[in-house]
Amino acid sequence: MGDVANSSIEFHPKPQQLREAPHAGGFGCTLAELRSLMELRGAEALQKVQEAYGDVSGLCRRLKTSPTEGLADNTNDLEKRRQIYGQNFIPPKQPKTFLQLVWEALQDVTLIILEVAAIVSLGLSFYAPPGEESEACGNVSAGAEDEGEAEAGWIEGAAILLSVICVVLVTAFNDWSKEKQFRGLQSRIEQEQKFTVIRNGQLLQVPVAALVVGDIAQVKYGDLLPADGVLIQGNDLKIDESSLTGESDHVRKSADKDPMLLSGTHVMEGSGRMVVTAVGVNSQTGIIFTLLGAGGEEEEKKDKKGKQQDGAMESSQTKAKKQDGAVAMEMQPLKSAEGGEMEEREKKKASVPKKEKSVLQGKLTKLAVQIGKAGLVMSAITVIILVLYFVIETFVVDGRVWLAECTPVYVQYFVKFFIIGVTVLVVAVPEGLPLAVTISLAYSVKKMMRDNNLVRHLDACETMGNATAICSDKTGTLTTNRMTVVQSYLGDTHYKEVPAPSALTPKILDLLVHAISINSAYTTKILPPEKEGALPRQVGNKTECALLGFVLDLKRDFQPVREQIPEEKLYKVYTFNSVRKSMSTVIRTPDGGFRLFSKGASEILLKKCTNILNSSGELRGFRPRDRDDMVKKIIEPMACDGLRTICIAYRDFLATQEPDWDNENEVVGDLTCIAVVGIEDPVRPEVPEAIRKCQRAGITVRMVTGDNINTARAIAAKCGIIQPGEDFLCLEGKEFNRRIRNEKGEIEQERLDKVWPKLRVLARSSPTDKHTLVKGIIDSSTGEQRQVVAVTGDGTNDGPALKKADVGFAMGIAGTDVAKEASDIILTDDNFTSIVKAVMWGRNVYDSISKFLQFQLTVNVVAVIVAFTGACITQVGTGGHCARGGP
Repeated sequence: MGDVANSSIEFHPKPQQLREAPHAGGFGCTLAELRSLMELRGAEALQKVQEAYGDVSGLCRRLKTSPTEGLADNTNDLEKRRQIYGQNFIPPKQPKTFLQLVWEALQDVTLIILEVAAIVSLGLSFYAPPGEESEACGNVSAGAEDEGEAEAGWIEGAAILLSVICVVLVTAFNDWSKEKQFRGLQSRIEQEQKFTVIRNGQLLQVPVAALVVGDIAQVKYGDLLPADGVLIQGNDLKIDESSLTGESDHVRKSADKDPMLLSGTHVMEGSGRMVVTAVGVNSQTGIIFTLLGAGGEEEEKKDKKGKQQDGAMESSQTKAKKQDGAVAMEMQPLKSAEGGEMEEREKKKASVPKKEKSVLQGKLTKLAVQIGKAGLVMSAITVIILVLYFVIETFVVDGRVWLAECTPVYVQYFVKFFIIGVTVLVVAVPEGLPLAVTISLAYSVKKMMRDNNLVRHLDACETMGNATAICSDKTGTLTTNRMTVVQSYLGDTHYKEVPAPSALTPKILDLLVHAISINSAYTTKILPPEKEGALPRQVGNKTECALLGFVLDLKRDFQPVREQIPEEKLYKVYTFNSVRKSMSTVIRTPDGGFRLFSKGASEILLKKCTNILNSSGELRGFRPRDRDDMVKKIIEPMACDGLRTICIAYRDFLATQEPDWDNENEVVGDLTCIAVVGIEDPVRPEVPEAIRKCQRAGITVRMVTGDNINTARAIAAKCGIIQPGEDFLCLEGKEFNRRIRNEKGEIEQERLDKVWPKLRVLARSSPTDKHTLVKGIIDSSTGEQRQVVAVTGDGTNDGPALKKADVGFAMGIAGTDVAKEASDIILTDDNFTSIVKAVMWGRNVYDSISKFLQFQLTVNVVAVIVAFTGACITQVGTGGHCARGGP
């Protein structure tokens, strides 16, 4: 399992000494080899498999498994595999105990100053000076009025300690209760979940945690993959990798093109068999989880281990432990820039422990230290003035001599002067400040819960008030992560939104509903939402889901049509493929004839149309000139809006003229166009206004997505992230890396500082690019004040950036466990507008605290001046006036 103990998680099987030794345990692949293999994608991965193993069967031979029979189900063999390659279990991060949270809260500098002042004040209040007064030493009686005061001297110190205890308990309890709420919110994949594997040639259902490297697993539509693997054989397999890469399109997997299957991704179509190559913390999801667990001290250990990766002289024990270090390295190419530089790490070590100060904490600490210094100076001046006054009065004016027996008495004087000095210092320190801040934050956090912000850490609330930049994910955050028909061309009319059913001729509406319901995979459907308030679930092909959703938006239902014409009654189906770029289905009509429905890319299908339905549902001729006209007026404007255009058409065959169904070009021709629809993953309706508010408030919003640049640019324009005529950059991940890295491939802050101020869209970005951007903006020193960065995300791929940001927002409904674990605030309604509310509450906290500071400092300054002048002028407790003979 790797050196998981380093991640402060009480879990690991016995350390394995030879984990990464060549051909460890007699297997032909080391853990490191398999991990580096799983980082590759597509043709690159295929090439690596062919170079290293010949083919997937070669990989199976190395892992001592059979592609058809699977493992032998031998307990010793399975245990050995777990020893070498780890268990399929990602240990949950231990929540902090209440006492740990109390200790964390006590680290605040303001509180430390208060604690010291309180303890000194308390200690001195119980000091009883020795010795008797003597005539020779002067009359040191302080007067009766002092006795009552002395008895009550402890109250000041005790009150300060009480306020410190209140602050610490409120902060710790709030963090603890929110963490508890968060744990309740977490929807982990239950350990009881089963997965199908082949062992001894038999299909078995084994618990997910029992999967080992070398297992042959059956994958089918609807599965959530529990481990990484390489595809041995697949049938039309399509995977939704959006939770890991941020890309909304389904990725087609095949043994001869892209065989890499990743944990945490969903099988959307097809089936297949894969050989498991990485489990638990070594799988892609596990790597990101481990990166999130690597905070502060642990991260340092990992950095060191990561650095040793290239060292040839490693001891076998280091090798066994190194696994987690590799994690930090793989996920952070930043290490290439800072890995070798010890100064960087020293700086990191010298700076605050893992829990960095929030912006407000930093400012208040600075203020508290300044007040402390001012109070110290004032109290020192008070003590010096009192001592000088006493010495001059006693030894110069009265001409007394220092006698040995008078020493205790004089010491008593000096102790009293010191007590007065401490009193001035205690008066100067604003003991109400931390309490006011904590109460203000706790109140805001409670209110934020009503605005759908579950704040996991108190200070995240006020940090949001300082935010200067928001780096937002696109899929699922700015958009709904649901392909939807947003524009359509029906009956000679271009509708910019879903038309009312009454606006369409019944014939057109009926044809459209049948064409979509029948000419889609029957496994594609739209189901009711799992949770209240969520959107209906889309199952199957996302493009077809969009079309079925269009049917529902037209107040019709596809299910009755499918029940009327079940799948087995379909006469002929030409399935979609990349050559056809269309799908066609033939059904028998009641009169014995045939009707063909076809749908596909508009540029392909419109060329095959010779007719089109007009506004009354009648056929009208559709010539090439009409097609060019339609492309210019309908399809190009849709494409400019970032939409994918789909043409839906049909054709009727008479019973007397059954065509040659094998001659596809002849059959799918001479079509009648019913409609052209524009599909996109639409922007959430509330997002543009929320982004406008952010921009008005001086916050720059940037979009960081795994999607392609054209779609990203179109969505950014719709959201208002980019405005026409503005000077901004839209970059792809590769170009971004080219601009910020030097010849050695190391990231340079100066280069990054030239890119990020104008950058508004980063497309085709990896989790690492996102992390690099956030880190670069935070570390930048180009402005007067450092940038405060918030990051929003819902996928596993957003985890590292959420962790690095000053404030991380995860989606409560659509968010993955990894994203929630890394975040500071969880948006329980998945709504970008809630971020604006968080900013408003953060700024409200600032206003409240600045008002309180005004009041507190006014009181303190007056109190210090009164205490100082009182002590110096009236000589309270010095007996100076008595030494001069008194009244």
